Amino acid sequence: MLLHKLHLNLRCKEVRRDVANPYEMHSTLCRAFCAEEQKCPPALFLWRLEPETRPDGTPRALIQSQALPDWSRIAIDDWFAEEPASPIDIKQRLRLDPDFLLKGIRFRYRLRANPSVRRNGKRIGLYKPEEQDAWLVRQGQRNGFIPETIHRSQEKMLDGKRRSGEPIRVFSVLYDGILKVMEPGPFIKAVTCGIGHGKAMGLGMLSIVPI
Repeated sequence: MLLHKLHLNLRCKEVRRDVANPYEMHSTLCRAFCAEEQKCPPALFLWRLEPETRPDGTPRALIQSQALPDWSRIAIDDWFAEEPASPIDIKQRLRLDPDFLLKGIRFRYRLRANPSVRRNGKRIGLYKPEEQDAWLVRQGQRNGFIPETIHRSQEKMLDGKRRSGEPIRVFSVLYDGILKVMEPGPFIKAVTCGIGHGKAMGLGMLSIVPI
């Protein structure tokens, strides 16, 4: 499981387009993982645009994948602010294996997600803080962890357009805090596959750092 850190060049008009439209960002990233004539499978990679930037405003994107991408296939001049560094094997570095990961271990986490419920066949965003926290607790119960602390920020609507012109709106929240692993197997699956909906919009990637 590979983690890629990309710094993007805001002087490039395609970068400005992609940063403003998560659906376009996903489409651009797909080029690095599959041939142009192929449809990008939904589970091919996870990604997140980070809130922290460099002093000059250079944005940073994190991409998590099983396969090595070919960044040259993005084929946009100056899309990168600098040459992408070698990826980090996070499964190996964090020992994400049920035989090694112990119940009770704690990590710092970050997750940009779409806290929501389905009502009358429609997915409805949760806007109250207590509902957003309860949503994350439920996700933890399903995915083998307890969020011991929850800090919410960057509550916003993500707006985009499909290439067909159809608008997309997804409510998102950035969660940070400390979690405790309760069931290593389901937890590793959550880190690998992501949590919740809207993954093509840059949501669902559960990032963890040892404490």
